[in-house]
Amino acid sequence: MRIKIWGLLLSAILLGSLLSACSSDSSSVFHTGSGSGSEAMAPDTARVPWDYRIVEGKVGDLIGSDMTILPDNELLPNDGNYATGDPVWTLQYMDAEITTNSEQKNSIHLSSWNTIKSFKDEKSAKEDLANLKVSLKTEVDLVGVYKTEYNGKTRNFAVVALPSGNRIKQPISDERYKTMKDQKKVEVLLEEVHDFANYDYAYAKFRGWAN
Repeated sequence: MRIKIWGLLLSAILLGSLLSACSSDSSSVFHTGSGSGSEAMAPDTARVPWDYRIVEGKVGDLIGSDMTILPDNELLPNDGNYATGDPVWTLQYMDAEITTNSEQKNSIHLSSWNTIKSFKDEKSAKEDLANLKVSLKTEVDLVGVYKTEYNGKTRNFAVVALPSGNRIKQPISDERYKTMKDQKKVEVLLEEVHDFANYDYAYAKFRGWAN
């Protein structure tokens, strides 16, 4: 029973924080609705930037001012004046839709990869990627630590508040539990995923403990 109660409370905390932290800027590459955020999204749903990647391909057919990228034949503007057969590197993005149901349980739906930009060399592509996925070490608030017990087995968890406003829980060892139980701040490793069209809109992903 203790585990179920904690699960419900943490699910509610997580989704509430996500909704307050995420904007609904219609200029964002991650915005898929129309109109304002309140019109485009249900109250219990948040859409956040999730990931980027660089993919090597080759220019296929030229169609007017556009081109297809092999092997998937995805259509892109031919802004780099490419010719058929030229090597090309593309920047692709993925977003996530986080939804809570009537039982306060969260589900995450990841979009497919979508291509947004092309580059003539891998170096330029990686330079753009480095600005969109930023790794950092920072100090965050430790909301608290707690223990759960089930069938005679004990597990420890820590709940931290990320800079984006959302709270996450992570399993921790007995040793880390003893260290953290009296702390108010902890150092963590984060990856900030920024929106390509609106850099100020970002989602922080926990990547580990800094010490």
